[in-house]
Amino acid sequence: MKRRVNIVINGLVQGVNFRRHTQMTARQMGVNGWVRNRPDGRVEGCFEGEAEAVNSLVDWCRSGPPAGRVDSLEIREEPFAAEFSDFAIRY
Repeated sequence: MKRRVNIVINGLVQGVNFRRHTQMTARQMGVNGWVRNRPDGRVEGCFEGEAEAVNSLVDWCRSGPPAGRVDSLEIREEPFAAEFSDFAIRY
């Protein structure tokens, strides 16, 4: 089963390599999509792939990289679109 989510991560998530770690973890898990810093200090991403892999990446985002601190996640389900062929850092 396929799954796609839009996620917003709140906490100390910028300046701690959150995007790079998310990209590396997503690629290891076979999840496609993107991640970016938002002007409001949060990190946003769109993840799609096998539901189990997307679930694992969302779980990883609950703690993030060692230098970061995640306070909360906002997760919105979206229709699966097979829109991405890789996982990118957006600027």
